[in-house]
Amino acid sequence: MRPSVDERQERILQLVRERGSLRVSELAAELGVSAVTTRRDVETLAELGRLRRVHGAVTWPERAAPAPVRHPVEAGAPVLGLLVPADQYYYAEVIQGARAAAAAAGARLVLGISKYRQEEDAAQIASMLAAGADGLLLTPNWAGTTPTAAEERTILGLQVPTVLLERRAAPGSAAAELDRVCTDHVHGACAAVRHLAALGRRRIALLLTETTPTAGFVRTGYHAGLDAMGLDQPEDLAEEDSESRLRRLPDLVAAKTVDAVLVHTDTEALILLQHLQARGLRVPEDVALVAYDDEMAALADVPLTAVAPPKRALGEAAVGMLLDRLAEEPGSDSPRRHLDLLPQLRVRRSTADDAAAS
Repeated sequence: MRPSVDERQERILQLVRERGSLRVSELAAELGVSAVTTRRDVETLAELGRLRRVHGAVTWPERAAPAPVRHPVEAGAPVLGLLVPADQYYYAEVIQGARAAAAAAGARLVLGISKYRQEEDAAQIASMLAAGADGLLLTPNWAGTTPTAAEERTILGLQVPTVLLERRAAPGSAAAELDRVCTDHVHGACAAVRHLAALGRRRIALLLTETTPTAGFVRTGYHAGLDAMGLDQPEDLAEEDSESRLRRLPDLVAAKTVDAVLVHTDTEALILLQHLQARGLRVPEDVALVAYDDEMAALADVPLTAVAPPKRALGEAAVGMLLDRLAEEPGSDSPRRHLDLLPQLRVRRSTADDAAAS
């Protein structure tokens, strides 16, 4: 039986603790999993301060980060339900932030995982309410970037305070009056384009994973960035599927039609890097790359500059917003809140020389 994510990460910690330092390729061989999977686990553990990444290797941290102050969960303390599509990749850090904020406030967090299946949303919400959830933090699997009328009725029909997490309702809709905490992905993509343009790149392409709720916002930010810098999209690849675009981009780079690419997500960026290297094209000399998500971008052969959504802070802020709502007196008319958190641009070798990269 394949080990779970937790079991695999514990094995990584054990190996690094025993040997002091290991390369990602060595860890992958020990675990019998792909290098991409191992990089993702290492990135997660490094973000938590449980490992250090040094020059392509991982080492045991010199000292552990101090544990956050937590208040014990008391009888009658708030119970918060958190629905997310997955407990890995993007949402692992969101969960960590929510868990830490709930524990620090003396609240209990109940987790529901929908596995990106829309039909699981209702079942997971019902389970959390049955477990005594006083309020809900929801990342529902809507068919589009905003809810349909039926999906909106479902959310509005819940009888407990609700905060949307990384989901937006259409302006002017009833669901838009719910509290929400989101990443400003439009700003993140725009910042990436402005960074590339500031480096002198003028033919900036977009490689987008269309099936994610983030895709539309990244596209909007990309075009806003081009407009702000007075640039045009070098060639329209929107009519082709993701795999076709991946295959075509090295040709466009070789023809000097493209000199930079914003890639959503990290996985697509790593695959594109491999395609470019197979053609003998250099990053960043021939083409600069910026990944979007920053889950494992730093672990690429050429560490990738990346837009990093504030995933942990999203979980923390959402819990704080829900706790504030639960603490209100009955009949309170305090305004609803929409909080947008700005992602960070983390500059690495794929867009800068060694002197400029961090």
